[in-house]
Amino acid sequence: MPLKDFFGKRKKYASIPSEKAKVDVPEGLMQKCDNCKQIYYRKEIVKSLYVCPNCGYHHPMTAWTRIESLFDEGTFTEWDAGLTSANPLDFPDYETKIKKDRQKTGLNEGIVTGIGAIEGNQVAFAVMDSNFRMGSMGSAIGEKIARAIENAREESIPFIIFTASGGARMQEGLLSLMQMAKTSFAVKRFRDSGNLMISVMTHPTTGGVSASFASIGDYNFAEPGALIGFAGRRIIEQTIREKLPNDFQTAEFQLEHGQVDKVIHRHDMKTTLGKLLCMHTDGR
Repeated sequence: MPLKDFFGKRKKYASIPSEKAKVDVPEGLMQKCDNCKQIYYRKEIVKSLYVCPNCGYHHPMTAWTRIESLFDEGTFTEWDAGLTSANPLDFPDYETKIKKDRQKTGLNEGIVTGIGAIEGNQVAFAVMDSNFRMGSMGSAIGEKIARAIENAREESIPFIIFTASGGARMQEGLLSLMQMAKTSFAVKRFRDSGNLMISVMTHPTTGGVSASFASIGDYNFAEPGALIGFAGRRIIEQTIREKLPNDFQTAEFQLEHGQVDKVIHRHDMKTTLGKLLCMHTDGR
């Protein structure tokens, strides 16, 4: 019998590392794609404008990140930064939630408006931020949009809005729904004066926002894969008692059915907007 068999087989033990031995990835260093689940260094995603290098999924952007990606450097001036929501219906905990979102996002409201230049063309601008109350439209957001459109009309410059919203803000009830009419009328008055409005719908654009100013631009664009619709998929299926297509309410579905004029990749957005603005400026 071989000598090694005389001593028998050694038992194998699994070593469990201590808590100190575990090496955790520092918070914020890595980011997982919400679609394909690939993990990247966060700086890669940021450099790619939050578009997944593997599958092309467009992750949400903050309002200021989007502004920085589109406007010519040093040209943006914010409007109505101090305009904020109140609590007209005394809705429980509403003010506390607003305060938390202000601390989390650094914004006073779920939208940033202002004026700046894209490829040398001066435009009025509004960018919704879904990180603030899911971009829901309350009285302050409706007022900021209406004021931005009116400023654009007085300056006789184009107006561009990037939408990202879950719809009307329930905590403000009817006052929130009234913003649909106010903003839509502001758009009509702006267009009647012969000015250009471009709407870019990003993920998600739903509810009262999709049913008002988001869908009535001279050009209605969308980012790839964006959810665009009014009521939720489950509600519609229960109402019509039919199974909806898998791509229902996506930007691509809306393009196929005429709701959207073009689906534009985020990397091409500034160039595309710049070309359109040049076409509509000074009769060129």
